[in-house]
Amino acid sequence: MILLQSHSRYLLQILSNRVQNLEKGVELDCHWVEFDDVRYHIQASMKNPHILLLSVSLPTPPLETVFVGGLPTGAIEAMKAAYGLVVQILDPPRDGFNLTVKLNLSKLPPDEEYRNTLLVKIASVREVVMGAPLRVVLKRLTSRAVAQDTDQLVALVHRPMESFFLAPQAEKVTVVFPMRFKDSTDTVLATRHSYSLAIIQEFVEARRTAGLSNAPPCSWSPSPPLELKDAPAEALSTNAGFVSFVIFPRHVEGKKLDKTVWNLSTFHAYVNYHVKCSEGFMHTRMRRRVESLIQALDRAKPDTEKSKKTGQNRSFKRLSLQESRSRLKS
Repeated sequence: MILLQSHSRYLLQILSNRVQNLEKGVELDCHWVEFDDVRYHIQASMKNPHILLLSVSLPTPPLETVFVGGLPTGAIEAMKAAYGLVVQILDPPRDGFNLTVKLNLSKLPPDEEYRNTLLVKIASVREVVMGAPLRVVLKRLTSRAVAQDTDQLVALVHRPMESFFLAPQAEKVTVVFPMRFKDSTDTVLATRHSYSLAIIQEFVEARRTAGLSNAPPCSWSPSPPLELKDAPAEALSTNAGFVSFVIFPRHVEGKKLDKTVWNLSTFHAYVNYHVKCSEGFMHTRMRRRVESLIQALDRAKPDTEKSKKTGQNRSFKRLSLQESRSRLKS
């Protein structure tokens, strides 16, 4: 299966082109939208070509999630730790956006490799902001301690008006995703055995594969698990059940933390992407099958051309009454 990249490819392309052509000072004004309704707007003027204004709009949070100043908990601290002096957070943000930052390209490091790494990190602003509260909870696993203010169910937004839940404990964190699909076909492909094993079922059985025995345990249930007993009822309405992952300290050690945060933050988008790919693949197979059946039917048709030609070669002459009588007498 294909993993989604943590950085915005379009944003990284804009930043890289801007750095390489900084002396040209071209005016810039771009809008675009990425999956889960994350919207971007980036601007630059000819007067200050090394200054960029980047605005980000996050998915609309449901009531059970907690936003501080329009951002997830810990997002400001995560931004400062990730970008340092290169990024300045503007308060208030631009209208219609949750976050607006000023990028000073003149403060990028001179080393090319380090500069490119920082540009990728800036293009990963979605991961830094939306993954901030999840990162805080998972970091505590390394010390095997649970803060007093997070020893209860935590709801985090990941799609418009949809959230997933964390149940933190000292030795593990259980992550539960209520799975919802707008298309009934997507629901069948994601949860039931149709063309092959359902996609969600593949996650449950992944630990049986050689080399994946240390992967986080995964389970699926059509009804809410016990960890969601305190969740609001409106957050538990699903049409594809609930997927649970159990994260242990070994899954967040060192560099594994960033990967775990991103994979969990985009899990629903990951499943939805592969559901659509599976649906497209099945449609392609069906079209090819129909085409082969049509060819077989065409080959099975009788050869009517020869019979038509045989009938056309015969000629008939209409005889008069006298000619017909004379021929009968003879």
